Amino acid sequence: MKNRQSIPVIDLFAGPGGLGEGFSALKDSENGYPFKIALSIEKDPVAHKTLELRSFFRQFRYKNKNIPEDYYNYLQGKIVRDKLFEKNAHEALLARKEVKLATLGDKNDDKKIDGWITNVIGSGTHTANSWVLIGGPPCQAYSLAGRSRNKGKEDYKPEDDDRHYLYKEYLRIIAEYWPAVFVMENVKGLLSARVKKDRIFDCILNDLENPSTVIGSASKIKNKYRLFSLVRPVKNGDKDCTPQDFIVKTEDYGIPQARHRIIIIGIREDIASVLPVLTKKNGRTRAWDVLSDLPELRSGISNRYNKDNNWLDTIKKIKKEDWYKNLSNREVKERINMAILNVNNSLSKGGNFISTEALNNKSKFKKWYLDNNIKGVINHQARTHMPSDIQRYLFCSCYSEIMNKSPLLKDFPSELLPSHKNVKMALKSNMFTDRFRVQRKNAPATTITSHISKDGHYFIHPVPEQCRSLTVREAARLQTFPDNYLFEGNRTEQYKQVGNAVPPLLAMQIAKVVCKIFQQANNTE
Repeated sequence: MKNRQSIPVIDLFAGPGGLGEGFSALKDSENGYPFKIALSIEKDPVAHKTLELRSFFRQFRYKNKNIPEDYYNYLQGKIVRDKLFEKNAHEALLARKEVKLATLGDKNDDKKIDGWITNVIGSGTHTANSWVLIGGPPCQAYSLAGRSRNKGKEDYKPEDDDRHYLYKEYLRIIAEYWPAVFVMENVKGLLSARVKKDRIFDCILNDLENPSTVIGSASKIKNKYRLFSLVRPVKNGDKDCTPQDFIVKTEDYGIPQARHRIIIIGIREDIASVLPVLTKKNGRTRAWDVLSDLPELRSGISNRYNKDNNWLDTIKKIKKEDWYKNLSNREVKERINMAILNVNNSLSKGGNFISTEALNNKSKFKKWYLDNNIKGVINHQARTHMPSDIQRYLFCSCYSEIMNKSPLLKDFPSELLPSHKNVKMALKSNMFTDRFRVQRKNAPATTITSHISKDGHYFIHPVPEQCRSLTVREAARLQTFPDNYLFEGNRTEQYKQVGNAVPPLLAMQIAKVVCKIFQQANNTE
């Protein structure tokens, strides 16, 4: 396994590329890149466009070349994508070779996928398989929210839901090509998901340890894998772990977000390795540490309500509302009054690109996020909201600032509650009462999920005067994507990509652990 060249990485179910970004950005002590993304596969056409653009960007980084001005012109909307790729044809060709649009599990696509993998890692010899597999099979069927939705469907049967078995597409690649190490990520809800009476997580662990017994592999190599937790150092891997040991809490590792995900490290049994454990960080990164330098924006009124451009009037009318008049918490009421006086109608609502002076991020990740060549901010456009939601957001952010917590439904003035039936049910059952959630300044954000593509209720900006939910760029900052990482597609598609991603800065820490595994293996040969 001695290899001075970058170790190939194949990224399955790649999404917009969070895991791949972390692995590809890692540098060693000699300022080289230990890992290189050899192949990324994603089935969503818009996420594929995002991946391809980032791969294009990486081609310059791998060669320690300056990112061309054309790239920044594209971010600023000055040139179209085809022109960017035409003017940098070699890098565009490499990006297209690396990033593929395909669906794992589709028979026609699987044949192409096998060909692509063989092309980038070789075949036939054991040492040819010194590469890393990363990725997370789609998780909608495992997530608690997804299972809650499915519960209400009379004809829904988990055993008939193909999404429960997408991990076997990941498993097939392991069984056929035997990566030295794999990293598999998924939602925490996987731990409690069941098909009939069988816990899916137990089945997955067993299958990942013994891939050739599950998949009819043509490979003559029949190795097994040892599975490890990233948070608990145990010599016997999953044999000494509880299922909870596989949960990585990102806020413990410097990420400005409390995102809890299952991450499994698999190491081929013939490879000697160090115990793959992440190092916890001292202190936690607050949401405001990474958001405070972004340009202030204001929300707008949804088109169906916006006959007279009445955003400011909507806020000023709050003082005439019964909920405001009857508000018993004096401090919250005073803060709302202050916000009404201070709102600035001249603030921008943002856009796909907004020009601004150089940002001054004060977080420890300043160098990671900032790129002054952008000369502004991308993917930073405020949503429009219905007038009643703007009032709710203003109340929530003021309440959060004063009470140091986001309000539950029971904390709302009754007149301000939505008139939905499920709100009344939530109040009676005391479940799902955090339907409006402020991302507090002085704590890590709550989990950025794909639900942010549907509405902003769970992702309210902490500054009351802005009266809005988070932008795509703010969500991306909390997910630790660099500012020069453009998300393609319309805004809804951008939100979805960000919400589904693995935080790149966490991925880079995982990459450091994987790099040590390869170093140890090299030293023992």
